[in-house]
Amino acid sequence: MGEQLSPEEKFSLITRNLQEVLGEEKLKQILQERELKVYWGTATTGKPHVAYFVPMSKIADFLKAGCEVTILFADLHAYLDNMKAPWELLELRVQYYEQVIKAMLESIGVPLEKLKFVKGTDYQLSREYTLDVYRLSSMVTEHDAKKAGAEVVKQVEHPLLSGLLYPGLQALDEEYLKVDAQFGGVDQRKIFTLAEKYLPSLGYTKRIHMMNPMVPGLTGTKMSSSEEESKIDLLDKKDDVKKKLKKAFCEPGNIQNNGILSFVKHVLFPLSSEFVIKRDPKWGGDKVYTSYEEVEKDFAEEQIHPGDLKASVEVALNKLLDPIRKKFETPELRKLTSQAYPEPTKSKFAAKGNPKNATEEDDIVPSRLDLRVGKVISVEKHPDADSLYLEKIDVGEEQPRTVVSGLVAYVSQEELQDRLVILLCNLKPQKMRGIESQAMLLCASVEGDPRRIEPLDAPEGSAPGDRVYVEGFESGKPDDELKPKKKVFEKLQVDLKISDECIAQWKEKDLMTKLGKITCKTLKGGNIS
Repeated sequence: MGEQLSPEEKFSLITRNLQEVLGEEKLKQILQERELKVYWGTATTGKPHVAYFVPMSKIADFLKAGCEVTILFADLHAYLDNMKAPWELLELRVQYYEQVIKAMLESIGVPLEKLKFVKGTDYQLSREYTLDVYRLSSMVTEHDAKKAGAEVVKQVEHPLLSGLLYPGLQALDEEYLKVDAQFGGVDQRKIFTLAEKYLPSLGYTKRIHMMNPMVPGLTGTKMSSSEEESKIDLLDKKDDVKKKLKKAFCEPGNIQNNGILSFVKHVLFPLSSEFVIKRDPKWGGDKVYTSYEEVEKDFAEEQIHPGDLKASVEVALNKLLDPIRKKFETPELRKLTSQAYPEPTKSKFAAKGNPKNATEEDDIVPSRLDLRVGKVISVEKHPDADSLYLEKIDVGEEQPRTVVSGLVAYVSQEELQDRLVILLCNLKPQKMRGIESQAMLLCASVEGDPRRIEPLDAPEGSAPGDRVYVEGFESGKPDDELKPKKKVFEKLQVDLKISDECIAQWKEKDLMTKLGKITCKTLKGGNIS
């Protein structure tokens, strides 16, 4: 089809529904001369879910426009990103991703023979690539590397060096894959600008960067659910799809952060010229839409009921998922799935005297954290450190606890005084500039320039000492004291995040008290520490 389109038509198809393109003029120039070479990469970490149809439908656009498309299975990146994929599972995860991505592309009618599939470690361990990593590391500052990966690499209090290497490797991939452009989500923008800044310093060409908007998930965080309920897996049964869609946030007339509408816009319409709203004849019967704008307008004016929209998306989504489910019914792919994503098992190394305690000690679960609501009774500057506050905080005990926190640059004394906060109370007390801190005040943070920090908020009506727990882990008993060598909090902390609804979560499960959810004011997508 690409050969029948003019350069202008190709440009329109390539850029439709994108949020931003860096290098538009260069893109137009290449299309006047030849076909565009573009790549999309995915780190082989957790199981791909239905949101992956968004980049897949864009890849279909690229192929219709005649582009030469490469899909990179970034296995080394998966390991570097805080070891999201264990080394021993890398090859199995790549095999799973290759099978499921190909099945997705086939389900939307993309001819696989027009695509090139590459595994990162096929070239990223070569002598030439490794030398370029060293060359790049001699140029990129720690600040630039951390800033580039802030929205992609998992952010933790004590980041590993591997996470700082991640953005540079992604930049080098553009050269080693010999492409004109890289495609990704707008969350990758800082990595793209790092590539534009540093690749020319190595003597390599600056590439074009094309970015999808970050579309909300089909099932948003507005519902109270476990992690399993929060995403629609590509292999979910039809009953599970129905159940999850029923729980999806889809407020009548609300077109903001509506994952159902986003799926219609970014997946269904690019793949088909029409979308059918299925409804009972007494409510007007089925209605065929030929543009997304018509759907959005009718939904905003409440001419489309959320239940009808969900039911119609359910039909369309199951049509996409059916061939994927069928492919993965084979014994070979069932085995691959279980090998690539084994069920977590409890430790086999139980202590002779008390095996139960040994198992509990080895399990890294959030119920081991003693999280409580506290009230700041007093706050003053640390006598020996300008960046630290010295606080007295009531946590429901006979005496208030002394807490030292590094919030001077981010939160005023007036904001802290008398406010409710969330504390981790079973860390081993440690001295901070001569004063022992007996708990950690938990905050949301967003990296950047400047860095932003906000203390977490307890539900209205909370009292000092109220227990804070992770949904689904209400019954566990906290450790008396977290042993520093075990790094229990550090291991749990990598999955503590702020949702798009400003709700504190661990692995997408809400942090709660008996009165409701723990939140922050504004730092959507932030980390918690």
